Amino acid sequence: MNFYKDKIIFTGGSGRFGKLFKKKYNLKNIIYPSRKKMNIENYSSVKNFLTKIKPKIIIHTAALSRPMNLHDKKPDKSIRTNIIGTSNLVIAAINLNIKIIYFSTNYVYPLNNKLNTENDPVLPINNYAISKMGGECAVQMYKNSLILRIFMSENPFIYSQAYSDIKANFLYHDEVIKIIPKIINLNGIYNLGGKIQTIYEFARKTRNDVKKISSKKILKRKYYKNQIISINKIQSKIKFL
Repeated sequence: MNFYKDKIIFTGGSGRFGKLFKKKYNLKNIIYPSRKKMNIENYSSVKNFLTKIKPKIIIHTAALSRPMNLHDKKPDKSIRTNIIGTSNLVIAAINLNIKIIYFSTNYVYPLNNKLNTENDPVLPINNYAISKMGGECAVQMYKNSLILRIFMSENPFIYSQAYSDIKANFLYHDEVIKIIPKIINLNGIYNLGGKIQTIYEFARKTRNDVKKISSKKILKRKYYKNQIISINKIQSKIKFL
């Protein structure tokens, strides 16, 4: 498959990540449908649009994400968008022989202070992560698919404070965007993240005024842990660090 030539449907084009992606890849072969043109919560809408466009690839980033407490307050909306919406795309992709690339999250892994690999057990840490795992379940049943468990953040770092005692391996949105064309031919599940460092060190890359804070003074005990993912599998395919 060729990122720059094959017809691609990109869901979530109006989101924070999607807008940056479109700015970087404003190509004629990539189509960014609005909800009016393709409502992922409605299977007929999905099937009709994909049948008409006939893409080779779906890059599925559309999701209900922030604020995180929305997934607790309105789990029905989270289910419809993140689980049923993804399932509708997968069913249509199966019927039309379209590859699907699904943007999942590192939060499907437990907060266990461990370098989590793609073969490790999952334990979603909140309702958002459960909803993304629900989408993953549908995608995993289709072999012509790529699941990216991504550790990413907006650029610049959006908070005024960052933990100096918790390590993670975030990438910024623009860093992830540069990687996507290189991995469209991969299938299976891959972790995608950056260098292991404190969140404060990561934040300082894009915000000089960010302040250090300690998790021990703010978070509940169960969150006093690093969350890091192994990127050895994807690094064996492409080098980006």
